[in-house]
Amino acid sequence: MADLKHVESWVFDLDNTLYPAECHLFAQIDARMADFIRRRLNVGHDEARRLQKHYYVKFGTTLAGLMAEHGVAPDEFLSYVHDIDRSVVPEDAVLRMAIAALPGRRFVFTNGSVHHAEQTLSRIGLEGLFDDIFDIRAAEWTPKPHRETYEKFLTATRVRPRESAMFEDLAHNLEAAHALGMTTVLVRQDATWFADEPANKRPARPGDALGAHVHHVTDDLAAFLSMVEKAAA
Repeated sequence: MADLKHVESWVFDLDNTLYPAECHLFAQIDARMADFIRRRLNVGHDEARRLQKHYYVKFGTTLAGLMAEHGVAPDEFLSYVHDIDRSVVPEDAVLRMAIAALPGRRFVFTNGSVHHAEQTLSRIGLEGLFDDIFDIRAAEWTPKPHRETYEKFLTATRVRPRESAMFEDLAHNLEAAHALGMTTVLVRQDATWFADEPANKRPARPGDALGAHVHHVTDDLAAFLSMVEKAAA
């Protein structure tokens, strides 16, 4: 049983962390990113997918690459890629109970938008549980895993890193959190990053390998939160 009695601030990524990757919600976002690039840059599907993943690896998000390389307005991109069907996301009463029982403060820290986070949290049944949502706009469009974004998050929320825990589905997004002193938890998912490619042809995501920067690993977030040792509420 993990000892998290020191944690007073609970920080959660959104996509593929607070809902199961198997519902393929992020796959919709992934597909719409490629479609946005195809339309905006007037390229074929294969080239759009290549650019999408190239920018993700180089800049941290596809959006950051499009802004840097093509001057894309972030609101235009986010509005397009988050126009998705959230009915695929299951309500999770067990996770709601587990998060509601956490002592201290709770945050969502996402590379998406506040609007996307609010709509998705409502679908899961987690609305009203979080003290704040720190999104890509609050990060001034610099995404995780850049360390400066985590520093902005800590400053904006006044979270003390050594008294906090961060939950992510991407191991490399926990590197900066660990370096700053946060307890890190990898929520292992079966999401496919390149869903329309055979497994043996999918490019690796940077930092997927586990390392010392990952303190705990779980494939069931609700169960993990319910079982860890916590300070008294």
